[in-house]
Amino acid sequence: MKIVSLVPSITEALFDLGLTNEHEIVGRTKFCIHPQDQVKHVPVIGGTKNINIDKIKALKPDLILANKEENVKEQVETLMEDFKVIVSNIETIEDNYYLVKNLGKILNQEERAQHFNLKIYDILNQSKLNTSIKAAYLIWKNPYMTIGSDTFIHRILTEIGFENIFKDQTRYPQIIPEDLADADVIMLSSEPFPFKEKHIEELSGFYPDKKIIIVDGEAFSWYGTHIAKCGNYFKDLLAEIHRIQQS
Repeated sequence: MKIVSLVPSITEALFDLGLTNEHEIVGRTKFCIHPQDQVKHVPVIGGTKNINIDKIKALKPDLILANKEENVKEQVETLMEDFKVIVSNIETIEDNYYLVKNLGKILNQEERAQHFNLKIYDILNQSKLNTSIKAAYLIWKNPYMTIGSDTFIHRILTEIGFENIFKDQTRYPQIIPEDLADADVIMLSSEPFPFKEKHIEELSGFYPDKKIIIVDGEAFSWYGTHIAKCGNYFKDLLAEIHRIQQS
């Protein structure tokens, strides 16, 4: 079965679940970067928002994997006219469980899929703050954008003990620096906007006494199997937050 993946984290999951000889990824987006040594051999069919329909048609895939949030509806619907397309919509930990389970079924790797699911639950159960901390998680700049309660990032954030100060909002609301006043910690994600140290300095001008940190965007937003590899990262992050609480 020839598969085209239009979703970076799903591409990673397919390789993690162990593609067998009868399954092959024949197309991926330029943002499908993991696992690096394997995806480099897979042809690129554009970006997640601007896929090349003609390139995909030329590959003649048996299955295309897309995502409601990652991909453009009109482009996906065009592909549906000629190909079998499965569109995921991942907002909760349970959604992610069934995504991994279903990918395992597709690849005839159900046992391996269950291993990853159990590992993910184990990591999330072990990664807990002692007391809840109010957090703001920023994903974009110019304008600043954060995350509402109906996002996968929010679920991961709350699972490990943070209280999203924008939990009463939905999707990815635009904000201004003044809206961050209630946060105990401000998290600047490494993706999709590549926040750097200079951006910490900018926000420190508004909040010199607040803790502002760069966080690994993949650890919070890459659904699929990725969280199963983030145990050490979450452990180190929570240890850093604990030090902040003690200081």
